[in-house]
Amino acid sequence: MIKAVFTAPEQGTVVQPIYQYSDEQQTHIKALREYADALLLDPSDPYHKWELRWLNKPDTMPRYMRAAKWKLPDAKRRIEGTIKWRREFQPELIRPDDVKIEAGTGKIILNGFDKDGRPIIYMRPGRENTETSPRQLRHLVWWLERAKDLMPPGQESLVIIVDYKSTTLRTNPSISVASKVLTILQQHYVETLGRAIVTNLPMLLNFFYKGISPFLDPVTRDKMRFNPDLLELIPKSQLDSEFGGDFDFEFDHEIYWKQIVDFCGIAEDGTRLEGYFDGPKNIYGELPSQHSDTAPPTSTSSTTASVTSASEIVSPEMTPAAPELTEAL
Repeated sequence: MIKAVFTAPEQGTVVQPIYQYSDEQQTHIKALREYADALLLDPSDPYHKWELRWLNKPDTMPRYMRAAKWKLPDAKRRIEGTIKWRREFQPELIRPDDVKIEAGTGKIILNGFDKDGRPIIYMRPGRENTETSPRQLRHLVWWLERAKDLMPPGQESLVIIVDYKSTTLRTNPSISVASKVLTILQQHYVETLGRAIVTNLPMLLNFFYKGISPFLDPVTRDKMRFNPDLLELIPKSQLDSEFGGDFDFEFDHEIYWKQIVDFCGIAEDGTRLEGYFDGPKNIYGELPSQHSDTAPPTSTSSTTASVTSASEIVSPEMTPAAPELTEAL
């Protein structure tokens, strides 16, 4: 059994999709950034640097333009709505200890990557361990942020696998909670969901998807797949053995939680440790134009389990050095 966490896709993975933008589209992206800069908090505000950090991410403006189908007024409306939401929710600053209890049973696990280099979030409603509360939404958002941390260069989306094995009417989230989750995903993490996979859905819960159907926008609905062959989408080496893969992962709450927190450099107060402000340490190596003969160190947890890092992730924009594959238990 393995207790280590994958922090990079399988060796040789080609990150997809990679977006190329026309001159006109780049002009729209620039205009959207100028609009967002005009909304930026005053530098004296404690959240200013986190808001600027999000705006500076290379995927932020393009994602909102794509979501708006390149209609600038709609993109402005969307990004302004998310800026307001982020100021209230402050997703970057969720303290690990504030949501750790929600992770106790592994109802949400971030581990592995699909064949396009997207990080995978497994959701298992049957492992629900708490009563409905705002903390459950903060827990979900905490994992969305960690998935963003683990995305290799060039990748802008993730995979969510919802496994209904052992789920009951009592443990299944209410339609009200599900609608709030969809609102966050569709409005504030636009173009972030690459695939949504549903497995082991019992007939008893078909009504649930009929209930949330009105809250699904067409783009999200098109990304949903029910009981697909997961080996067509995910390398066998990175797919959880419960779904037919070779990755025999053993969930140990304390070890798993520490690995994620350590690798992403999350401080106790929710900020970042020194050197982690822009994300985890660079496990992918340097760009070809910045070639180094020294391979980057592999981040490991101080627990007995190591963080498992794959190598040679290929993107049209970069050719990374190969981090070592650290020991797995």
